Amino acid sequence: MAVVGSDGSSRLQKVNQTFVYTGLKRTAVEQVTCGDICVISGIGDITIGETVCLPEHPISLPVIHIQEPTMSMNFIVNKSPFAGREGKFVTTRHIKERLEKELEVNVGLLVEATDSTDAFKVSGRGELHLSILLENMRREGYELAVSKPEVIFRKSETGRRLEPVEEVIVEAPEQYVGGVISELNLRKGIMVSMDTQNGRAKLLYTVPTRGLLGYRSQFINQTRGEGTMVRRFFDYEEYKGEIPGRINGAVIAQEEGVSTPYALANISERAELFIGAGTRVYEGMIVGLNSRNEDMIVNPCKAKKVSNMRAAGSDDAIRLTLHRSFTLEEALEFIDDDELVEITPTDIRLRKKVLKELERRRTGR
Repeated sequence: MAVVGSDGSSRLQKVNQTFVYTGLKRTAVEQVTCGDICVISGIGDITIGETVCLPEHPISLPVIHIQEPTMSMNFIVNKSPFAGREGKFVTTRHIKERLEKELEVNVGLLVEATDSTDAFKVSGRGELHLSILLENMRREGYELAVSKPEVIFRKSETGRRLEPVEEVIVEAPEQYVGGVISELNLRKGIMVSMDTQNGRAKLLYTVPTRGLLGYRSQFINQTRGEGTMVRRFFDYEEYKGEIPGRINGAVIAQEEGVSTPYALANISERAELFIGAGTRVYEGMIVGLNSRNEDMIVNPCKAKKVSNMRAAGSDDAIRLTLHRSFTLEEALEFIDDDELVEITPTDIRLRKKVLKELERRRTGR
């Protein structure tokens, strides 16, 4: 058979077998005719958008253009103190082979080498596209760390900087819409239309992809869980300027060990916790969100001193507030430029890129 490429060139390839579907089963047949939905095997280097046709009539169908990636992140070999304890596939070779395998079926994905042999730059069409790949890898037994998602900028013909913009459809009760509008405006969004009916408002916005990073969890809180938000890629537009990121600092563990209720109760007075009592932590791991805008170093493993001195009323049972748990997508939205998400088959942890406090201070200078 002739395979006609997107550029109009044709090459001869051999088809080994043809299959058709009988119910849910795939059945091998000698020939297929016009109108049949079939499967062919034998052509190894074919890609989406190419046409298989008779050698006498090498005419291609209209070319399907694949939408280019708009967001990228680094997939890094896990180097935390807990590396290799929970995952089955943890090395560079394992991750590289899995990404190469994904490229065969995931046409919107792009994998590039980086300066480091332990990291790969993976680009896709939005957070959801990349987080689905990460979730599949996690369930298959892979263990890795990933950096903060970054949008892919382009340059126009005149040399201006362009960035991806998404169309956002928001539907929420009218009493919560004011906060949503205010927040989307701060994130450089532009309202296209607004409609209210039966106590609910429907907003249509165009917002830079950068502005939507980390907004979903805030949106759920603003609308008390009653709002819905649907996003899709709209176009590349001129750079919208600086967008404010996360204001609060992280609460970082000082040493490796097991968290205690006594220590967490003291930390919770100044921060929102991400872990519960009895959780194994290591130096550089993020265990909470500070109420202030700077990072705070704490010791979540500190135990109460054992002595025979007791104070009335101070030794009652410690009651901790419910800590915040992250899904994979929420963790990717939360982290900052100097942080990573550690992904294992059983856990999702947040950590600093540089684990040692002294080294972080040096790099900060």
